[in-house]
Amino acid sequence: MKKNQTVEVTIEDIGINGEGIGKYDGYPLFIKDAIVGDRIEALITKASKNYGYARLSRIITPSPDRVEARCRQARTCGGCQLQELSYDRQLFFKEKKVRDSLRRIGGFDEAVLDRVFEPIMGMDDPWNYRNKAQVPVGYDRSGKLVAGFFAGRTHQIIPMEGCVINMPGSDAVINKVLNYMQANRITAYDETSGKGTVRHILLRYGFFSGQWMVCLVINDPSGEKLRNSDQLIESLREIPGMTSISFSPNTRNTNVIMGETYKTIWGEPCIHDTIGDLEYEISPLSFYQVNPKQTKVLYETALAYAGLTGNETVWDLYCGIGTISLFLARNAARVYGVEVVPQAIEDAKRNAALNRIENTEFICGRAEEVLPARFAETGERADVIVVDPPRKGCDEVLLETITRMAPDRVVYVSCDSATLARDLKYLAANGYRLEKVRPCDQFSHTAHVEVVVMLSRTEGESGTSL
Repeated sequence: MKKNQTVEVTIEDIGINGEGIGKYDGYPLFIKDAIVGDRIEALITKASKNYGYARLSRIITPSPDRVEARCRQARTCGGCQLQELSYDRQLFFKEKKVRDSLRRIGGFDEAVLDRVFEPIMGMDDPWNYRNKAQVPVGYDRSGKLVAGFFAGRTHQIIPMEGCVINMPGSDAVINKVLNYMQANRITAYDETSGKGTVRHILLRYGFFSGQWMVCLVINDPSGEKLRNSDQLIESLREIPGMTSISFSPNTRNTNVIMGETYKTIWGEPCIHDTIGDLEYEISPLSFYQVNPKQTKVLYETALAYAGLTGNETVWDLYCGIGTISLFLARNAARVYGVEVVPQAIEDAKRNAALNRIENTEFICGRAEEVLPARFAETGERADVIVVDPPRKGCDEVLLETITRMAPDRVVYVSCDSATLARDLKYLAANGYRLEKVRPCDQFSHTAHVEVVVMLSRTEGESGTSL
């Protein structure tokens, strides 16, 4: 196979990132925007020895599962990968993705997976569900100021107009910021030169409170380059529910979006929202799940898997602003939350006070350091451990400490099925039995899937069939 060669293929599978997979004379091709069942013409863009990448040129025969995208920019924007796949097949793909990871990486056989797997929790209305957007700012080819999303595998900004997964009203807020920048000749950041002022616009919205937050991420430690900020404030205050306006300095040459601090220039430093009957304060730097409806479903499942009776000691690792911790605390004797971000720990303490929950303790530090140190110092045992790690999963030192503490149950919430499978393999080989696995569609129309898992401690019995 050669670059720029045109081929006809039938799409037989979906890759982990949502791309279609077809074979030409046995040679696998990964093709963005193609879905299972499509017969297509494709142009090869990259060819290695064992596989290649191609661009969809023409759909010869569409798949019966193909639907028309609601967003006119669905193919150019890198935000949604599955919008042209019917929603029921999206759910099927995500279940299969999790199951394949557990089998291929975790080593769990089909009989185990048949026993533990529960149906994916989908959305009744999988549109306009996001409560957060981090929107890069730049210029189009004509030099016009734009804000939107990066096109797939590029840093070309696609203007955000009518995004069908973001919260309603996002366009109006973004346009007010861009108009202010244009009127005051405030430049967008250029990552090549390191010059320019505004890097990103952070939006947060409380679906239940109706409160808006805007935070400009700027290449300026003091905020002095935000000239005439009163104009920005007056314009944004016209948005119903506008509650917090701030900036976050980020002068580093990095792909990390937010700075380490923020300064409120109008309104409150936080907005409020609820999950179930719990209320949370959310700052610009807070980690807070982006899909509030599905977060409630996800956390209720985690709580059910924890099997609490009111007498248990629970450790919640990677606790963020205490969202899961507070769900657990009402059914446990004591909950310890661990998080590495100091601001998040302060938020967690405030959220506990806000909800009048007194049986929690929040500790700032790396979970893989705090838990071993605490165990070595006190020898205290957890009845249940809950982990909700970042995409890279758990450090092996942490997994080793969990098995030494020997909680009755481990509840693992994951946003990456591959690292989840790796970690479950370790736990299953060290005294834990896989009991329940349930995917949750937290990120509709994208290739991402959230999973909640429950393991129980065994007496010298391996929980996997390798």
